[in-house]
Amino acid sequence: MSDVSGRYLELGLRLGRHVDGLVDAYYGPEELSRQVESEPVAEPQALVADAEALLDGLEDGWLRDQAVGLRTYAGVLAGEELVYSDEVEGCYGVRPARVSTDVYAAALDQLDRLLPGSGSLMERHEAWRQSQLVPEEHVVPAVGDVAVLLRERTNAVVELPGGEGFELEEEHDEPWWAFNYYLGGLRSRVEVNVDIPTVWDDVVELAGHEIYPGHHTEHALKEQLLLREAGRLEECIQLVPTPAALVSEGIAEVGRAVVSDEEVLEEIETILRSHGMAGDLSQAHAIREARRPLRRVMLDAALLLHEDGGSAEEAKSYFERWHLDTPELAAHGVRFVSDPTWRAYAITYSAGGELCRAWVGDDKARLARLLTEHVRVRDLLAAVSSTT
Repeated sequence: MSDVSGRYLELGLRLGRHVDGLVDAYYGPEELSRQVESEPVAEPQALVADAEALLDGLEDGWLRDQAVGLRTYAGVLAGEELVYSDEVEGCYGVRPARVSTDVYAAALDQLDRLLPGSGSLMERHEAWRQSQLVPEEHVVPAVGDVAVLLRERTNAVVELPGGEGFELEEEHDEPWWAFNYYLGGLRSRVEVNVDIPTVWDDVVELAGHEIYPGHHTEHALKEQLLLREAGRLEECIQLVPTPAALVSEGIAEVGRAVVSDEEVLEEIETILRSHGMAGDLSQAHAIREARRPLRRVMLDAALLLHEDGGSAEEAKSYFERWHLDTPELAAHGVRFVSDPTWRAYAITYSAGGELCRAWVGDDKARLARLLTEHVRVRDLLAAVSSTT
């Protein structure tokens, strides 16, 4: 273990003792995790000093980007007064920026044309969702069956390591919709929160986002190629407040589209009909695409709460107005962006998806690079800037 890698792992593990869930995954040396677990919990100010000392010894590169994220988060724990945008940029390498609500209004206009029936847009959207809901007992089995198909298509883009695999579990009462717990050893446990109403097209999104070619695929490939074969020990820990998390969410946001084609969609439709789907999957996909600009609403709600001084009720109303959420779903969104662990994370879905989508396009080789290499956020930003 190099001194730098070891200190990075120790810093991440010590920060993780302060906040449950900050260490998304650890599959490194057990003696190191046992050592940290046996220590008294380090004071946040001491972790700030450790992070700064680590940064002093790092050259410009991917690992230094991650350490900047940890230094930022340690400062938050230590009580440093950062405005929300500074916290987000320090952790993820991208500064949050609002878009005009005209963007949301245009998306809602498109949805208005797509959604049948009478009544307000929210009423029609909710009526359509209710008509498309997957029975709770079918959500996890359907996700698993779609994942098996997407695995074949992902393997055609980048060869998956032998022995990789996943297990699926049903979960309740969580701030998230689904979560990939990467276990190491090329294995993942994926939990799906079935309390959140799920439509048939969501099943495809969950399988692509969490498993193939999303989080599970990325972590298994990088464990094999970067950790096992290249000896990059820093790959054995996944930490929430780092730029790598933004790239990971970006991969999960765009991967499904890159590995899918008309033939795949037809096979997916057959799978979903075997679980009881009676709706129009192509219409559902069109509605999802129309909603894509609304992915930023979560970040705007977080800015409203943490930078503008808005109330939880105002943020809830914002979700309802611009994201067409029911009061229950809007409250769930507010819960997520209010959570201390996840509040800054809100940027990863919109910015990560936008950056990776612009960088990858429909180039499968570029998706393979994201899945197998440490691509820096600043490189994605530079590439996107050069094309605009």
